[in-house]
Amino acid sequence: MLKVIRLLLAAVFMVVITLFALVYCLFSPRDPKHVYFFCRWFNQLHKLIGVELIQRGVDKAPTPANSVYISNHQSVYDFVTSPGMLRPRTVSLGKKELLWVPFFGQLYWITGNILIDRQDKSKARDTLQQVVEAIHQRNLSIWAYPEGTRSKGRGLLPFKTGAFRMAIAAGVPITPMCVSTTHNKINLSRKDNGIVITEMLEPIDVSGYNLNQARELADHCHALMAEKIAQLDKEVAELEIAKGQERKVQRS
Repeated sequence: MLKVIRLLLAAVFMVVITLFALVYCLFSPRDPKHVYFFCRWFNQLHKLIGVELIQRGVDKAPTPANSVYISNHQSVYDFVTSPGMLRPRTVSLGKKELLWVPFFGQLYWITGNILIDRQDKSKARDTLQQVVEAIHQRNLSIWAYPEGTRSKGRGLLPFKTGAFRMAIAAGVPITPMCVSTTHNKINLSRKDNGIVITEMLEPIDVSGYNLNQARELADHCHALMAEKIAQLDKEVAELEIAKGQERKVQRS
């Protein structure tokens, strides 16, 4: 029953947000400020699914300077755990097929995110140049998932180089953002789904890299993020043990 209630509430939330956005954004369609505005709303969804969300490190973000932000991509619950970490004038990159996802796709497009054709490899160079131009001409930061797909419990997958090539070409730092593991953690039928930690790491200067070194930069960031995620998972486990012990004391 709890799962059904949560799904219904989430569906109502998406419909209401999308309808409001379609009207709100008509006055300034695809303005990147909208993404940050609506992410404040999505940041409240963790309460609906019973997750205690610890967010930290946003002060490390190089705002108001531009950056390419990268994050691990685990499951659909990323849309619950990550939005609060997004910084002003930051838009995400998504595959163009997202446009056809009811309500979410339309919201994603009208708020100013960038849809790209990941299937057509011949357009990759043009897409890179368009994003680099958008960063400077529209004063944007980019949010990307360099794994390219959801890991679904397989750990941090190898990174593709697209996001790193963008950062190098645009001359903006890479800023990693890590989310503790959520695989097999969230059960919509369960009231309490534990703790999730999101943490922004220090920006990485890319001025010493050229485009031919994008793989080297990607591997460096992968190692940093894998280490941080392991640390976060250990911290979450310790916090949840302490939380469980506290509950036992309260019940006794």
